[in-house]
Amino acid sequence: MMALYDGHWILTALVVLPLLGGVACLLAPEARAKMIALGTTLFLFALSLPLFWTFDTAEPGFQNQVSIPWVEAWGISYSVGVDGISILMILLTTFIVPLSVAGSFSYITRRERAFYAMLLFLTTGMIGVFVALDLFLFYVFWEIALIPMYFLIGIWGGERRIYSAVKFFLYTAAGSLLMLVAIVTLAWLFRSGAGGWSFAYEDLLSVDLARRTQLWLFAGFALAFAIKVPLFPFHTWLPDAHVEAPTAGSVILAGVLLKMGVYGFLRFGLPFFPAAATDPAVVNTMMALGVIGILYAAWVAAVQPDAKKLIAYTSVAHLGFVVIGVFGLTTQGIEGGILQMVNHGISTGALFLLIGMLYERRHTRLIADFGGIAKVMPIFAFALVVVALSSVGLPGTNGFVGEFLILLGTFRTHPWIAAVATTGVIFAACYMLPMVQRVLFNRLERDENRSLRDVNGRERLILAPLLVLILLMGVWPGPFLNRTRASVEALIEHVEARTAVVQVDAAGDAAGAGGGE
Repeated sequence: MMALYDGHWILTALVVLPLLGGVACLLAPEARAKMIALGTTLFLFALSLPLFWTFDTAEPGFQNQVSIPWVEAWGISYSVGVDGISILMILLTTFIVPLSVAGSFSYITRRERAFYAMLLFLTTGMIGVFVALDLFLFYVFWEIALIPMYFLIGIWGGERRIYSAVKFFLYTAAGSLLMLVAIVTLAWLFRSGAGGWSFAYEDLLSVDLARRTQLWLFAGFALAFAIKVPLFPFHTWLPDAHVEAPTAGSVILAGVLLKMGVYGFLRFGLPFFPAAATDPAVVNTMMALGVIGILYAAWVAAVQPDAKKLIAYTSVAHLGFVVIGVFGLTTQGIEGGILQMVNHGISTGALFLLIGMLYERRHTRLIADFGGIAKVMPIFAFALVVVALSSVGLPGTNGFVGEFLILLGTFRTHPWIAAVATTGVIFAACYMLPMVQRVLFNRLERDENRSLRDVNGRERLILAPLLVLILLMGVWPGPFLNRTRASVEALIEHVEARTAVVQVDAAGDAAGAGGGE
């Protein structure tokens, strides 16, 4: 058992198992597909959980690492590993997916084999993104994650599912193609110096790039990541995708897929192109877009009549906080950003599950169609209040810890940005709490709402672990932060050291040019 968790086999199993489960769903009878998917994802979570304890918190580098040649002529390998930046993302993925499967049991009633197979194929892509240490392999998994989500929205979505699926695909594919160009360019630059091709993470990390080259390549990566986050103004695909997607699609989209963009900045944008990522113009631009996203999304969310669309806009606001934490380039800010990605996945995923439960009962998501349902659905009301308070960052919940660390870290380097972003916490209460009030505590006037049944046993089992984590991470975040700290500190040291080298080289070139004159 220890050999499994000391080597790369555990990561390989996490990537391959959902792929095999998806094939099993396609081959199984229609009625058994959901149970195969649930069993596969529960086993996947159980298999991944010991990684939390076996992970060496003092090691800043990659663990469970392996590199096996794949396409040797091009320097492409099957290379995987995990560090403090990716460990929580892997566990978040394996935690969210079985809840999404269980939440679809009564929601999805047609083409069940294909639906659950798509969820499992999507899981392979998401986990692959977080463990890949070969840029070609990373790109393959990045694209694999795109295709199943396209089908989940396009086949099992709402009335405007085709429009939303195509919009989602076009936005993300356009950014991905530019990232592919940047990846190939980076590999070609390595070949120019080393004499052979390589897409290995460590090899491409060692390529010395001039500031101008870094800026261009960073832009190629950054556009793909900004669209995936999504960062304002590249966010317009997200509300449509969330509203039209089935509940499981919305949960995974908010819980995991959006985090792939921020993860990309941390894994590739900052360490590969430190001079570009720390350039004042780039930092100020990213900070400004993050703050605009926080404020704009809050104001738009406040006037949404559709509860699901309101929650969709909250994702733009929450991820805006994460972006400013990352580009503040402080230990507290980046640690808070990573923790907030996990927090957002839990709280927003729970919100989408709760709204999905309401939709199954009333077939409407309009806030005005509800009111006073706390009287007939008390357990549902309790869960919605706790999750909503987590989303607005109430102290004692997980949402508070992440946002506090982000604002604390950002204040050290950009106090005005932190001050403006803090107002987003206030605005969050202005859109979330009125929604809760109107749905749960207004007068119970509609006859359709008087006969609503409270959450059943299956739904309670789905909500219970989410509520436990919301409170646990709110009062005891230490174990989660400890697993990120060493890697975050190493990342900051690497960025500062490589930026200093580029500045020295630029100064030397300028002095040489001046002497020549």
